[in-house]
Amino acid sequence: MESPISFSVTRGEPRLVAPAKPTPRELKELSDIDDQEGLRFQVPIIFFYGNSSLMDGKDPAKVIREALAKALIYYYPFAGRLVEGSNRKLLVDCTGEGVLFVEADADTTLEYLGDAIQPPCPCFEELLYDVPGSGGILGCPLLLFQVTRLRCGGFVLALRLNHTMSDSFGLLQFLNAVSEIAQGAEVPSVLPVWQRELLNARNPPCITCRHYEFEEVHDTKGTLGVMDDDNTVHRSFFFGPKEIRSLKMRIPQALGPCTTYEALAACVWRCRTVAFGVDPNEFVRFSSAMSMRGKRGLQLPSGYYGNAFAYPAAIAKVGELCKNPLGYAVELVKKVKAEMSEEYIKSLAALMVIKGRPLYTRTGFFIISDNTRVDFQDVDFGWGKPLYGGLAKASSLISFFLRFRNSKGEEGIVVPIQLPLPVMERFEQEVKRMVAEEAVEVP
Repeated sequence: MESPISFSVTRGEPRLVAPAKPTPRELKELSDIDDQEGLRFQVPIIFFYGNSSLMDGKDPAKVIREALAKALIYYYPFAGRLVEGSNRKLLVDCTGEGVLFVEADADTTLEYLGDAIQPPCPCFEELLYDVPGSGGILGCPLLLFQVTRLRCGGFVLALRLNHTMSDSFGLLQFLNAVSEIAQGAEVPSVLPVWQRELLNARNPPCITCRHYEFEEVHDTKGTLGVMDDDNTVHRSFFFGPKEIRSLKMRIPQALGPCTTYEALAACVWRCRTVAFGVDPNEFVRFSSAMSMRGKRGLQLPSGYYGNAFAYPAAIAKVGELCKNPLGYAVELVKKVKAEMSEEYIKSLAALMVIKGRPLYTRTGFFIISDNTRVDFQDVDFGWGKPLYGGLAKASSLISFFLRFRNSKGEEGIVVPIQLPLPVMERFEQEVKRMVAEEAVEVP
């Protein structure tokens, strides 16, 4: 059932926020990881903040707008625009034009919204206005912000990021800079590092690993086609300690230690595949978006805010995935995680250069991004930590894990997912079956 929650929003005119001081005018190349086709889209992020007596009389829109202008002095590429060079190479033209900013007021309260602040957020289109002409990848603002004041004294910060510029960790680094300046800092505690050449292909480029996520798939029976987003629904599923414990009880001890991510990713992939009810002889692919930050050999400097992740994939026959116990899917998830290495990244960068920066395969493909270690929930502009901070919604091929505390005070992981309605209903029933404590598959 779709959320019945509704409210109205009154918006001011969109404006550009430029760096508070003059910044260098130059062209800066993105990396061969940044500018792949699969990252040429906009990422929506949302934060909900409560009222704070410490900030009485202060307007969150003004505080954030002024801090944003100062942060852009250091992160000036965000104030530029993307252009495309030879072989579809993306570059930032550091024009200093600025990022888009909208301020607004809504006739609602955080109490009224309750647990609905988790993705998919109701009325998201009201909380982040899609300014006409702003959503393109080339020649458009790289960030869009909207601050919406609420009747309770709290506010919502929603934003949209051109994903080619940064991943979740890079965006978090920028938002931390804005929040530090909002609270009085003159200089961000972590200074930005560009150095996108660190994740470029070798010269000459050479593909040394197998990349299932970019292999062409021939859907022989037409059962694994790409979904039409207009005929899908968004829902979120909360997995608390009880549900996670139930999943882990299904996994054979012979597989060794199993992380929460491995158990939950295996569950969601398997349940999703079962729900589609596709031909058991077809193949599906699962991909885990994995950060390369801190990985041995990659040596990314502190302050690097570009995209620093890859999404290696595993492949399975539908029948095998669906009829086997959960441990089968867990093994495949573990295998995907083991793929990540410096060599894999360099091979991926080479694939982008050699094949013209292609899109990942879409047929029978599903990606999960684990954002439980991205501390969006710690971004504090002076009003305290957000009640929710993180990605705003899933897509038909990409879901993600986020930390969330529900209205009962339970800490857990929320998983937004987008599926056709009949498939969503089957998915929900399959998840309920998987987390039922009495249905244990292993001793």
